[in-house]
Amino acid sequence: MDSLDRQVLKQARQWRAAGHDTWLVTVIETWGSAPRPPGALLALRGDGLVVGSVSGGCVEDDLIERVRTGERVTRPSLVLYGVSKEEAARFGLPCGGTLRLVQEPLLDTAWIDELLERTSRHELLRRSLDIETGEIRLESVGREQSFEFDGRFVRTMFGPRWRMLVIGAGQLSRALAQMALALDFEVICCDPREEYNLTWDIPGTEFTAGMPDDVVLTMKPDAHTAVVAVTHDPKLDDMALLEALKSDAFYVGALGSRRNTAARKERMAMFDLAPGEIDRLHGPIGLDIGSRTPAEIAVSILAEVIAVRNGVTLRQKKPAEAGIEA
Repeated sequence: MDSLDRQVLKQARQWRAAGHDTWLVTVIETWGSAPRPPGALLALRGDGLVVGSVSGGCVEDDLIERVRTGERVTRPSLVLYGVSKEEAARFGLPCGGTLRLVQEPLLDTAWIDELLERTSRHELLRRSLDIETGEIRLESVGREQSFEFDGRFVRTMFGPRWRMLVIGAGQLSRALAQMALALDFEVICCDPREEYNLTWDIPGTEFTAGMPDDVVLTMKPDAHTAVVAVTHDPKLDDMALLEALKSDAFYVGALGSRRNTAARKERMAMFDLAPGEIDRLHGPIGLDIGSRTPAEIAVSILAEVIAVRNGVTLRQKKPAEAGIEA
C-alpha cells in the first residue's frame, strides 16, 4: 500500500469520526485511455473536500459538485463517466476513455483500523465490498491475486508499503534514501560503523547500527522489499547479500564494478546459495546513465529498482569489460 492509499483511508476515518458525511470512491473499470487504473481510491467529504484521485481532475470536480448540491449516496452505487466522446472530452478522459466508479458511504471505520494495522505488519489483504448489501470483508491473500469486479463484488488489493534496506550510511546512501522517500519507499538504513552512523540524520528514515546480515534476518525481506548494499566493504555487504538473496526480496543489488561483482559471485558460490539465487544479484548496480556523482548514481539505482518492481526488461545495463562476461 502506498502512502496515498493510507492517506485516503486515514483522512476518511478522521472525517467520519468528526461527524462528517464521507464517501469512498473506487475506480472499478476503465476503457480506452482513462488515466487512473482499477483500484484507484478517493475519499469525498460532505462539504466537497477530497483526498486521493480517480481521474486526475474533471471527474473529481463533478463528484464534488454533486455532493455540494445535495446528492447523498446512501448505499454503494455505480457511476459511469465518458460514455460519449463529448463526455470524455468534458471530463478530461483522453481518446474517448471511459471510467466506471463505485461510490460508497463510509458508515463504519473499524475495517480501516484493521486494514492499516495488518498492512503495517506487511500483510497483503483483499477488501471485498458487496455492492448490493454494503458488507465489507478483509482476507489475507497471495501476490497472485489482483483487482476484480464481477458485477456484485469489488475486490481491491491492499498491500504493505514498498520498503528499501540500504546497507551503508555514506554520501551515496543519503542521496538514495532521500530519493527513495520521494518515491514512497519506507527506508531503513543499516551501518555498524560509528564514523558513518553517528552522522545519519535523514528525516523520515529508520536507522540501525546492527550488523547487516543480522538486520536482514530480523527484517525477513518480503516481495515488497528491496535490499541495496553500497558500503563497498565485502565484510559488510557480502554477509547481508547472502541472506537477502535467500529471501523473497524483489530486488537485491550491490555497488561495485563488473569485475568486483564477478568476484563477489565466486565468493558466494562457496556458501549455501543455489546458482539461481546468486543470479538474482543486480551488479554492477543501477542502469547505465553515465552517472558520476552520488546523486546521479542514486538515480540509476532507483531507476533499476523501479523497473524490476514494475516487471520492465532492463535494457540499458553497463557493457561488459574486457575479459568479463556481461
